[in-house]
Amino acid sequence: MSIATFASESAPHPRGLALATLGAAIAAIAGALLAAADPGQGWRWLHWCGKPLATVLIFVLAWRARPAQSSRYRRWILAGIACSLLGDVFLMMPGDLFVPGLLSFLCGHLCFIAAFLGDSRFAARPWLLLVTLGYGAANLYLLWDAIGAPLRVPVVVYVLVLASMGGQALVRARMFARRGDAQAPAARLAALGALTFMLSDSLLAWDRFRGPLPLASLWVLSAYYLALWWIARSVQRVGTANGAG
Repeated sequence: MSIATFASESAPHPRGLALATLGAAIAAIAGALLAAADPGQGWRWLHWCGKPLATVLIFVLAWRARPAQSSRYRRWILAGIACSLLGDVFLMMPGDLFVPGLLSFLCGHLCFIAAFLGDSRFAARPWLLLVTLGYGAANLYLLWDAIGAPLRVPVVVYVLVLASMGGQALVRARMFARRGDAQAPAARLAALGALTFMLSDSLLAWDRFRGPLPLASLWVLSAYYLALWWIARSVQRVGTANGAG
């Protein structure tokens, strides 16, 4: 392999895509904040346009990643982002579509788990999974009284799946690092994205059940888009200097 070919394969994704995603995310956040501050001024449309657009652009990021970790990994990550896009639409539509949104994101986390299991064994480092499950259990305990009875079972199932997704991402990153795998940096990106997803959903839960949190849309959506961006970036296979001729 020539140095030029190596540089082309391992180059980051176009800056224009990153800037477009940032612009859409800012529009989604600004629209939500402005609509909350002054509902009568019609700012909601900015949120409705920017929120799904940012997720679509992150989908494109994962789809364009070359070379990918594997075609299997890419397919499952794309499926997870697509489910997240569906969840975005449900949660921003008029009316209370929290449960359909919850189910969409649950399916997304199952897709991410499937992606992470392609090259790692489930709970190979049990203590890492126990850490994320413990975090989820602590949040459930603190929010339990505020969660309505009809939502308790769906929320418990969701937290179990979300925590398992974060834990398996950590397990995978730890395994790659321990064996000196060249793809360890990409696995760390996926783990960072998974943990940030847990943070975003925790903030959303506290805002919905205990809130309102000050500037909730800013914190929830910022963490959410960072999480998806890092998970999408993990699709691209990391080149090695040893491979350059």
